[in-house]
Order: sequence, then structure tokens, then C-alpha cells
Amino acid sequence: MVEVVKYAGTGRRKSSVARVVLTPGSGKITVNKREFMNYFPRETDRISIMHPLKLVNLENKFDVSVRVTGGGSTGQAGAFKLGLSRAIISCDPNTRSVLKKASCLTRDDRMKERKKPGQKGARRKFQWVKR
Repeated sequence: MVEVVKYAGTGRRKSSVARVVLTPGSGKITVNKREFMNYFPRETDRISIMHPLKLVNLENKFDVSVRVTGGGSTGQAGAFKLGLSRAIISCDPNTRSVLKKASCLTRDDRMKERKKPGQKGARRKFQWVKR
């Protein structure tokens, strides 16, 4: 039985979580069992996701399979990028310095602020009326 080598990485952004699996192949990318171009229609999201692969010249050497949950499209793209970068490092630890300089390994920790009790939103208050 032939064992297929797989490299995994997890990325998070806002409320999105992406589980990325790299397998040696031709460069096919699937997101939630859908085609990459269909899942991320926005060009900016696709460019940011492909950035780590282009930095280390692995665009057509690995098939990428991703399971993304939660959040919106940009948050999911950010989670995908971080998970992909971590998977690339598990594949080849020498690429860490290149990805770190390009800030592909930085977890963007900005989250939605919670709604406070007695207020309309996180910071928005109810309108005050004197009379």
C-alpha cells in the first residue's frame, strides 16, 4: 500500500477557521469541495491566498484542499492564507524565514467587539432624551 504524504495547517481570522491540507500534485485548489475560483469570486482574496505559494515557488507542485467554516469571505481568505503558510512550513521548514518576512505567519487578532448590556451595540448607546 502506497502512503500519500500530507501536510496540514490551521488558520484563523475573525470568526473563520480554515483547515488546509497539502498533497503532492498538479496545483489544483478545492475549497469546501468547490473550485477555488467559484468559492472566492473577489480577485483581492484570491491574490492574498496565493501569495505564500508564489513566495516559495510551489504553485504547481501541491494540490490544496481546504475546509473553511465561519465568518465572511475576506475572513475566510485570511484564515486560508495563514493555514496555507503553516502547511508550507510543515512541508519545508526552510521557507519559514521567507514567509515570516512577508508577514504570512502573523495571526490577525482583530475580532468583533462584544455588545455591552444596556447599550444598542458594542459602543453605540441608546439615544438620550431629556424630556
